Amino acid sequence: MSDEIEFDAESSATTWAAFGDLMSVLLGAFVLILASVIGTQLLLHNRLDEEVKQRQAEAARLKTLEQALAAPLAAGRVTVIDGRIGISGNVLFALNSDQLQPAGRELLQSIAGPLRDYLSARDEILMASGFTDNQPVRVANARFADNLELSAARALTVTRALIADGVPSSSVFAAAFGAEQPVGSNDDEAGRAKNRRVEIAPVPRQRSGGKVDAH
Repeated sequence: MSDEIEFDAESSATTWAAFGDLMSVLLGAFVLILASVIGTQLLLHNRLDEEVKQRQAEAARLKTLEQALAAPLAAGRVTVIDGRIGISGNVLFALNSDQLQPAGRELLQSIAGPLRDYLSARDEILMASGFTDNQPVRVANARFADNLELSAARALTVTRALIADGVPSSSVFAAAFGAEQPVGSNDDEAGRAKNRRVEIAPVPRQRSGGKVDAH
């Protein structure tokens, strides 16, 4: 009888020991899962916080740009959409020409100062981009082989005008897109007129080693 009692006691002790080990394993697993969940939540929170800060910085940047161009914006002479300053090609140039019209020259003079002030407070540079409609360059105009070359010449003209009006040459460059990236339909004159344009957009300045300074 005593042997049976001792066996039952040993069996119970072994069972409780195994149960204790199982609970320890389960508790350890629970702690690991809890730590993983908390870590994931913290990571998501930090990412969300960083995204909110980036959006706030971008909103502040756009507001600063719009404030700098308040006068020409109020007069309807330029537009600002997603940080891109748009100027109608009809204001700047005659059809198939890269020579600034008087109204276009005056407009660029009016925005050069605000743009220079804007750049002085930020580590950004300006990209002056030329765009055209999809109509072939007139045969009578032999200066340009195609719309890409015409858009490049117009972008360079705007770039040089801004430099002449005080924007540092190290803070502005030209880009050409030709008939690519239209903002209107090329099936009618109204749409083609919208596509003949120059856009000036602040972009992050590229650092040495290929790094870009982001805000």
